[in-house]
Amino acid sequence: MKIEDYELLLKLNEVGTIRGTAKTILISQPAVTQRLKYIEDYFGEEIFIRTPKRLIPTPSGEIILNYAKKIIDVEKSLFNHLAMNQDEIQGTLSIACSSLISQRFLPVILGEYTEKFPKVTIDLVTGISEDIRRDHKNYHVCIIRGEKLKETKCIHLFADPLYIFDTEPFPNDRVKERPLISFNSDDSMHELVDQWLYHHQDHIKPLKMLTVDQIETCKQFMKQGIGMAVLPKSVSGSMMDEYPHLPLEVNGVPVTRDTWICFQEVARRLPQVDKFIDIMLAKTFLT
Repeated sequence: MKIEDYELLLKLNEVGTIRGTAKTILISQPAVTQRLKYIEDYFGEEIFIRTPKRLIPTPSGEIILNYAKKIIDVEKSLFNHLAMNQDEIQGTLSIACSSLISQRFLPVILGEYTEKFPKVTIDLVTGISEDIRRDHKNYHVCIIRGEKLKETKCIHLFADPLYIFDTEPFPNDRVKERPLISFNSDDSMHELVDQWLYHHQDHIKPLKMLTVDQIETCKQFMKQGIGMAVLPKSVSGSMMDEYPHLPLEVNGVPVTRDTWICFQEVARRLPQVDKFIDIMLAKTFLT
């Protein structure tokens, strides 16, 4: 058994399908099926039950999956320990990052980082902040939006002001009634918008709520005149000059989304982690 075999088992369990796993790790579906059969033959046990919707671990499979996670954790720990004793920075850097930050800022940051430290392996997971909070102990560094992450060292990166955009003007003399488009985000984002709407119900009244999967889809729907959209300044760009908009404020205070970089203090003893945090803290995110 190779370490890649254990990684494949965990990925199959995470994704839930052979087809989805093959797409994620960029190899053919038959190759994944063949490798899984080899692993099951090796252990002499069926690891997953195949159902129409997803793979379900068998009782023996759950034991093997737990063992696989321990094997991978031990190997990562070994390489990180070795990296601490090397003059040249290497090892693995595991990052969990908010989808918005990973799309808007992280490519440039990781480009700079990998150019300086080409021997470091990047292990990146992106998603909404709520999911990252739940699994934060699995990563060296978490970059999240909203509230700070408890039980970690959190450093504030920037406050992202929110604006409401539309293709139609925001009148002062009557209530604006339009559909409101939102994108998949964590509850804290929706709570900020709901609170602002409550304080401005005499001026803005959403006729209905449309929810889409990603922020880019939300922007495009708004641009097509389907409805209003609340968007952070970090992804608004030229829209500020092209479309009617209002800043979200409550009692004269701007409504913002805070972005944090969070980590365990001990993680900074790893040179590859320490250097990444330094680059993040030196970055100017909003101008």
